[in-house]
Amino acid sequence: MTTRRETAAGPRYVNPRSLAAPRGYSNGVAYDRAGSVLFVAGQVGWDTRGAMVSDRFEDQFDRALENLIAVVADAGGRPESIGKLTIFVVDCEEYRAARKAIGERYRRRMGTHYPAMTLVEVRALAEPAARVEIDGIAWI
Repeated sequence: MTTRRETAAGPRYVNPRSLAAPRGYSNGVAYDRAGSVLFVAGQVGWDTRGAMVSDRFEDQFDRALENLIAVVADAGGRPESIGKLTIFVVDCEEYRAARKAIGERYRRRMGTHYPAMTLVEVRALAEPAARVEIDGIAWI
């Protein structure tokens, strides 16, 4: 049983009542229509010149999400097309401290669409100045 149903052309959120209610994500997202899978490479908070937008976590998170959505849009999708996000952070405490600001920026870009998500703390990212990197899977 799911707690949210799909819209006419949108995702179906799979949140079994036997699990704790998710906050800010869904346990699963199903797409029951023809389409193709888009795997989006990890995006960091840099601009079109390859410069980090800020050293603040929430600014980097916002830009990384914007960059990921740009890839999805270029492939013909929308934010609701994103079924899975993996968020890599170099400091979970930094993520927790910025959670309110992250939530506001997330909702500005994604609305009330909450794909399946995983948060992973890593020792470092390939881009030395990056505090966060986001990759995803979308259904186009």
